[in-house]
Amino acid sequence: MAHSHNNLHQQDMKDRNLMVSILLNIVITVTQIVGGLVSGSLALLSDALHNFSDVISLVVSYVASKLSKQKASLNRTFGYKRAEILAAFVNAATLIIVAIILIIEAVERFNNPQEIASDLVIWLSFIAIIGNGISVLLLKKDSENNINIKSAYLHLLTDMLASVAVLIGGLLMKYYQMFWVDSVLTLLIAFYLIYVGYDLLKTSTKMLMLFTPDHINLKAVVRTVNKLKKVKKLHHVHIWNLSDDELHLEAHLDLNDDLSTSEFNTLLITIEALLHEEFNINHVTIQPEYKKDDSKDVIVQD
Repeated sequence: MAHSHNNLHQQDMKDRNLMVSILLNIVITVTQIVGGLVSGSLALLSDALHNFSDVISLVVSYVASKLSKQKASLNRTFGYKRAEILAAFVNAATLIIVAIILIIEAVERFNNPQEIASDLVIWLSFIAIIGNGISVLLLKKDSENNINIKSAYLHLLTDMLASVAVLIGGLLMKYYQMFWVDSVLTLLIAFYLIYVGYDLLKTSTKMLMLFTPDHINLKAVVRTVNKLKKVKKLHHVHIWNLSDDELHLEAHLDLNDDLSTSEFNTLLITIEALLHEEFNINHVTIQPEYKKDDSKDVIVQD
């Protein structure tokens, strides 16, 4: 009960931190849009666009976090546990889409440079750094073990770095009249968004497609189970992430002997403990078999 209460408290804190970050980014986005239009800074407007994508990503993450707590039902036997993976996929995709839009706008502005009110750019980018910095600190801890929060965290981290770049650009424009740097910084921001977005998109796609997690050596899992005395061969194996903290294994188990139900239960308990200890697999579904005439390949698409 103490563990359950502590876990619930952590989830509530995670949701609260997300909500605070949403409110901070709404304020930043509005001020940057106004400031970008007044100053004529494309870098500031691009930062505002990125911040707006942050707001969307944070809202998606917040809703997904809330949904993931919903209980399972007859027509939703897993509940909404995969909502956070879907949210991470959507957030990663928006990072890349925003980056492409920024590249197009930066190239267009580079060909038609404009004078920019640098003082406003400097102050607004400084405010954005503080706001995003607070949000980054709020989400950092949870981002280490939750792909949904990590997607929101990356949005905020890249936006904080983008604001730093805009600040530097504003200083260069103010003291050296290097107005072309506005477009260059926008391009750098866009390329960085693609870099971080692609990695997250690849990870979330693998999870949605039920691929074997990268850190799992499936052959090692099979070898570990096959070493047990009463086991002949583990086959028809599937290992996937249902969510960040749920790793499932489904397989057929060919037995050396015709075990009774109680004997198999004892063996199953041993297998579950072994897989959890060695590979952190916390949900095991095994179909026992004895002299069944079917394929005994480790991987079978069925």
